[in-house]
Amino acid sequence: MKKINKQKKLLAYKIRHLKQLDKYILKQVIEMFIMGVLVFTSIIFASDTFITLIKQISMYGIPFKIAFLIIILHLPAVFVMTIPMGVLLATVMTLNGLSLSSEITVMRACGIGINRIAKPIFIFAIIMSFIGFFVNETIVPVMTKQSTDLALYAFSIKSIPEGKENFTFKEVKDSGLLKRLFYVGECANGKLHNITVLDASKEGTIQILQAREGSTEPEGWKFQKGAIYTVTDRGKALDTTLFEDTTIKFGMDLSEEMERNIADEHNFVQLCKLLANRDAPDKRWLTINLFDKIALPLTTVVFVLIGVPLAITPPRVRYNRGFLFSILIIFGYYLVRALSISFGEAGSLSPVLAAFMPNIVLTIVGIGLYYRKVYTIC
Repeated sequence: MKKINKQKKLLAYKIRHLKQLDKYILKQVIEMFIMGVLVFTSIIFASDTFITLIKQISMYGIPFKIAFLIIILHLPAVFVMTIPMGVLLATVMTLNGLSLSSEITVMRACGIGINRIAKPIFIFAIIMSFIGFFVNETIVPVMTKQSTDLALYAFSIKSIPEGKENFTFKEVKDSGLLKRLFYVGECANGKLHNITVLDASKEGTIQILQAREGSTEPEGWKFQKGAIYTVTDRGKALDTTLFEDTTIKFGMDLSEEMERNIADEHNFVQLCKLLANRDAPDKRWLTINLFDKIALPLTTVVFVLIGVPLAITPPRVRYNRGFLFSILIIFGYYLVRALSISFGEAGSLSPVLAAFMPNIVLTIVGIGLYYRKVYTIC
């Protein structure tokens, strides 16, 4: 009886200390995770996002405040992407630090294996995977739809100041040459008066549009009571067209861009219903995005599987390799991801394989490394 009581007390003692160990590891993992998400989000915003901001302002005349708000609305989508990166960085940096300070060696000497050490990290990764999926299914579609609507509104108003008289604005080509020049005599109550548009977007010809009234709408610019004169760049008249009412897009067709946003504007169930519709645009692209809504959150767990064995440093290495490993794994993942999605769009891979190929590759590599680290002596 006394022997049984001793065993129970010993078991309770071990459980209590293991819980303390879990708290100790999780505390470091969460701290590094927050830092990692902030770092990777900042990198994405500082590169791709602000380039998009400048492009929207310079090429399409979108006001700075609206362009910046559009970018903020994309923040949840960026957060979903940075969750796996943050978990990977937290895993590698935490375990690498414990390994360098010989704490993992001490734990293993006390009978605590790598599986038990990594258990709280895997649980944390699974939780963050569900959070990423939840955000991607609930918040991202709403924010993306609002961003699309705001972009359409910005394109429609073209920064026309209410109440201003005799003003001009222009669009330029990528080369810096003039593309279009707009002159408006007056803007009052959302209506444009005495409009002249010089359109040099087509090589070799110039179109001059004059209208008494007009307005800007998401589907294009609407003009009433006017004429369009088409001449060559040398001044030779080619055609004159009179009109009572016409709508012109001025080459700003957003249909392709809007189709690219369809997947982000729908959650998994809505996307399934959309794909069931025979008239759905670009079904292959939408199907890849459908499976990617599952594959991307699962990347969080896959990153931990490959990050744990790489983070445990051999005794002879006396420097922290965690951050370098994290960058290399992330680079490899997104390289394989870009290639698989490209092959999927081209039809060389099935949509399911295109979405899950990066996870399959990293899982195979991760299982091999994990088995070697856990079941062999380091």
